[in-house]
Amino acid sequence: MKMFKTLSTAAAVASVAALTFAAPAFAKNFKVAVGDSGGSSQEATGLGFVKALEELSGGKHTATLFLNGQLGSEQDTVNEAAIGTLDMSLLAINNITPFSPTVGVFTLPYVILSLEDAETLTQGPIGQELTENTINDAGVRIIAWTYTGFRVLTNSKKPVKSVADLQGLVIRVPKNEIMIDTYKSWGISPTPMAWSETFAGLQTKVVDGQDNPYTTINAMKFYEVQKYVTNIRYIFSIEPLIISEQVFQELSEEDQNIVLEAGKAATQASATFLREKEAEIKQILIDQGMEISDPENNEQEFIDLATAAVWPKFYESIGGIEKLNAVLAAIGRDPVSE
Repeated sequence: MKMFKTLSTAAAVASVAALTFAAPAFAKNFKVAVGDSGGSSQEATGLGFVKALEELSGGKHTATLFLNGQLGSEQDTVNEAAIGTLDMSLLAINNITPFSPTVGVFTLPYVILSLEDAETLTQGPIGQELTENTINDAGVRIIAWTYTGFRVLTNSKKPVKSVADLQGLVIRVPKNEIMIDTYKSWGISPTPMAWSETFAGLQTKVVDGQDNPYTTINAMKFYEVQKYVTNIRYIFSIEPLIISEQVFQELSEEDQNIVLEAGKAATQASATFLREKEAEIKQILIDQGMEISDPENNEQEFIDLATAAVWPKFYESIGGIEKLNAVLAAIGRDPVSE
């Protein structure tokens, strides 16, 4: 009887060991902070990443999305990722700029004029250079790019078709110097406000308006508190998926490659989402009662004021005028001179 008990115990230990050996080693569920809510371009990128990660790792790894700023403000999540207490964050690029100023080249007004421009820049050498800068500057690594579309202007008071129409409106902007100075070039002083406070600010009339892409306006239900939309194109919204560099370096080389490949798949999922959904979402907003108009004279007054005032002011922070000219050259635009 004693021998039987010993053999049974040994068999049990062997079975547990076999199961342990068969299970994927170092399986991880990445925690991903997402600033926007369900139905957004950010969610589309996140879901694309999760799907690709699970497929490429054979089910070894997955990720959980925490939508609508559940894990804190976007800038807070950069800090948390930098110190390794958060795995990943999906956020607007203007919230990385304070930590790694050179990425601000993508937020200079009227630099990116199409989705194709955004894809060329982010997926080429310039995007790779900015990724390396964020690693060195902020301790985070960009692994995917969300293409959310142009930040159109919304407000609750009146149609805006010219710079003159903008006067008197209180407009919320992120706490980003380039965006603040762009509005100042148009003759108004915008109100910096955290993303988590924006809906309430619009609802209580603390601010009259804000700017964000159509997909974000719909996902955040801004049509409940905004009436008028102006199709300005001053910033094409790019929202990276970042991973803590500390977390990334703790992965095996194989798993690092899986994460990077999943990021590429997520980038493609984002571009597909925007191409397929933006027109549909625009119609949803019209059906919800929003009135959409275009700026006068193809937006030329807005363009001339913003580029003349804002571009030179930020040459130094983005790495010099030559960096801007490299960006412009990559998308077939003429260089600027001092």
